[in-house]
Amino acid sequence: MIKINGLHLLLTYQCTHECDHCFVWGSPYQSGVMNLEFIREILRQAQAAGSVGWIYFEGGEPFLYYPTMLRAIQEASKLGFKVGIVSNGYWAIGPQDALVALQPLAGLVKDLSVSSDLFHWGEDMQRIHANIVSAAERLDIPLGTISIAQPEEICADQVVGQLPTGGSGVMYRGRAAEKLAPQVRQLPWDSFNECPHENLRDPGRVHLDPFGNLHLCQGLLIGNLLQTPLAEICTAYDPDAHPIIGPLLRGGPTELTRQYELPHAETYADACHLCYATRLNLRQRYPALLAPDQVYGVL
Repeated sequence: MIKINGLHLLLTYQCTHECDHCFVWGSPYQSGVMNLEFIREILRQAQAAGSVGWIYFEGGEPFLYYPTMLRAIQEASKLGFKVGIVSNGYWAIGPQDALVALQPLAGLVKDLSVSSDLFHWGEDMQRIHANIVSAAERLDIPLGTISIAQPEEICADQVVGQLPTGGSGVMYRGRAAEKLAPQVRQLPWDSFNECPHENLRDPGRVHLDPFGNLHLCQGLLIGNLLQTPLAEICTAYDPDAHPIIGPLLRGGPTELTRQYELPHAETYADACHLCYATRLNLRQRYPALLAPDQVYGVL
């Protein structure tokens, strides 16, 4: 049994960018978006679960569906949830543009986390970020920055969950496993004996996508809200009995690979890289647990 405090809604898998480090293969060509009817059902289930305090809207890029996002935020706030947004800030093309985008969210959003790094903006990064900072300060919207270092850079901070503060390193899963992993130092496959980023036994927060999938880690599912209510999923959660999570708890991605006697390379960029590669090999065996296609680069 788990108690979920944060429910992160992947409002859409679509994005304005195709960043090399993206966990969910965000792209203008992705499919999958939540409508208001589904979001209202999610909020109802979140209330019934009794422990959810935060609702986040992210993606993909949630501002792509601004009217839906705005109404959902209004309704979530009215129900007593604290609301956060994760965005790449593409809408902040000028100071007034940023202000117009954020003004309806003033008083409703308790955390706005915006990506500001070379993966997203290159030379435009400082200008875009300055526009957002100015508008957020004027509207009194709490603002945080997500900054992912380039693979060749040495970064002192480690990634914590999905919302790192300050500069953080790449986690080599999703698109990063293919695009960036070959660029960095590799370590022996049998050295990854734990999951360094997720609390698999008591996660605290989970991600929910447009297809009802409840992700403990992107592409690693513990249920589907279209089939089973959130409260029932939380009550029934048994990590040790989960075919993927159980081995990860016992010995990380190395144990997952060993248990299923899967082919593997001798070295990987990090634990996420080995875990992602192993899950790719297990998808046909556990299609309901390792999904959807979008998260595994099947566009």
